[in-house]
Amino acid sequence: MDNNVEIAKLQNEITKYLGLDPNHVVYNYADKDNIIKLSLVTINPKHEQSFLYHSSKGIDKVDALKKMLEYVLQHRKTENSYTLQWIKDGDSELHTSYFRGNNLYEVLDKFYYGRDIASYKVFSVYLNPVS
Repeated sequence: MDNNVEIAKLQNEITKYLGLDPNHVVYNYADKDNIIKLSLVTINPKHEQSFLYHSSKGIDKVDALKKMLEYVLQHRKTENSYTLQWIKDGDSELHTSYFRGNNLYEVLDKFYYGRDIASYKVFSVYLNPVS
């Protein structure tokens, strides 16, 4: 299969599984030392802020996407759910966002991905009960 076609199919499958509009999902690729790092970023349409969903690494884009798809299909079974309340400096509205992660530090890394830490105030982060 053509590499670009396979990349498009995998990205489409991930986006559909997440149940998100394709305009609210960003696939960021970085190549370092012949390893591709894929950072999947989601955009919240309500407050138009982006957050890291997960990062995966592979030998190429297809490999990184396959690992991302595996994560997307399995993460609910292995990671905890957290609720984070925050505000952006200059705004007056408190926002609530939800993240999955193995621990509090991973959740904060996902929240602060690509943003200036000093421009946001986090008021609370808590582990949601297991349902």
